[in-house]
Amino acid sequence: TAAQFETLDAEEVEGLLRDRFETLTSRGCPPASAAVIASHIEIEVHDAIDLLQRGCPAEAVVPLLS
Repeated sequence: TAAQFETLDAEEVEGLLRDRFETLTSRGCPPASAAVIASHIEIEVHDAIDLLQRGCPAEAVVPLLS
């Protein structure tokens, strides 16, 4: 959650964002879009992937899930 995110140190934040980015790109999300989605910690990565797999354009994921 966003509250939990705030308690992480810089190294943990970097690792979390990297994991989110890698999960998204490994599922076919374009890197630029994956970076944007990954940075929105309020968005569950699996919800984003579900939308992408249903054919939702990557640029529409953040507005839909925020």
